[in-house]
Amino acid sequence: MATIKDIAKKLGISISTVSKGLNGAGDISEEMRQMVLDTAVEMGYASKRIQKLGKRKVCILIENMEYENIDQFGYEIVVGFKLSAVRRHCEVSVIPTNLNMLTQEKYDTFMLKNGFCGAFLLGFALHDDYIRQLDKTNVATVLLDNYNPNRHVGYVGTDGYNGIDMAIKHLYDYGHKKIALLNGSKNSMVTNDRRLAFLQAMDRYSLKVDPNLIANGYYVADCAKDHVGTFLSNGATAIVCASDLIASGVINELKRLGVQVPKDVSVTGFDDLPIARHLSPTLTTIRQDRVALGKSAFIMLEELIGGVSISKLLLKPELIIRDSTGPCPE
Repeated sequence: MATIKDIAKKLGISISTVSKGLNGAGDISEEMRQMVLDTAVEMGYASKRIQKLGKRKVCILIENMEYENIDQFGYEIVVGFKLSAVRRHCEVSVIPTNLNMLTQEKYDTFMLKNGFCGAFLLGFALHDDYIRQLDKTNVATVLLDNYNPNRHVGYVGTDGYNGIDMAIKHLYDYGHKKIALLNGSKNSMVTNDRRLAFLQAMDRYSLKVDPNLIANGYYVADCAKDHVGTFLSNGATAIVCASDLIASGVINELKRLGVQVPKDVSVTGFDDLPIARHLSPTLTTIRQDRVALGKSAFIMLEELIGGVSISKLLLKPELIIRDSTGPCPE
């Protein structure tokens, strides 16, 4: 492992200047500090405060995910992570990110500068710059619903294949054959997985897949109005949605079109957000235990920090049957 002396030698500067750069001293230029940090990352340097057990400091970086109140998807995940962290006397910083932050500073440099020994990334898409940088990172990192082959990076999530299979079987048992999928945004691993899970489940129950009954929207309710009409014109009697928010939009759009749920069309969601219990009709959905996801992410992160390379941790989903699904209309 590189030392301060090694960094100083490589840059041709004094050890004290390197120390100032690593510790945020105000009497060196920002340009010099950035050069010291970038070189430290390149050489695999880890400060003593990061190495010291019992003094760990980690962060949750969040992009494109709401998390500030209990009705939002990320809220319970953050709570679960913090619950596990506090038991291990670990300090957690929750940091919303934006494009400027992600482009101004490299991931490893940001982590070193702020004294973080690991991170949990929420809401990042496959094309995000930070996700690409993880190919070479030495920083312990956990992703939600994202995968990277780097041995320092782990993936935590809910088994979407099992979840979608349960939704399709539930609809199949009700006699539905013309089942549609309204998926999330394309630049997402979980979206890709749910599409493949849908195709596999349809095949498992010998149900014909109609390309006109598969569409990508976004993980918001408003996307429903762009696709529900097409599904109906192609004979859909059930719509599987990639999230509860999408499902809420589907139910509202069906009502607007004079279609009754579940008498005419059944609807399922995914997540079991609080909104699922308050929709009319209440929403049949696939439950993700989001508190457990957060706890699992911290457990995985701690193991990665300790040098144990864990690739993937998937939780079992649960089918929650409510009033939005029923027998296929004759």
